[in-house]
Amino acid sequence: MDNVTVLVLPFAHGAFPGAGQTVVHIEGPVPQLDTVQVDSSHGPTFLHAEGQLAKYRAQLDLLESLALSPERSRDFVRDISRQL
Repeated sequence: MDNVTVLVLPFAHGAFPGAGQTVVHIEGPVPQLDTVQVDSSHGPTFLHAEGQLAKYRAQLDLLESLALSPERSRDFVRDISRQL
């Protein structure tokens, strides 16, 4: 899908902020409507406050900087799938 990017975060980077937690960042042309959904054992939590959004944006930016490029991620997933 053209609107989906898959990035692989290598295990070699070790632990990272948010490990083990599902985070969905929904963003659009109006930043004030952005939302972060965090899943937990209690169910989903939706965060809208600017401070909360800034924290998760920074966390996701860090993860993106540590991840393989989209091309290298694609090749990585392709290589693994061929080994199955």
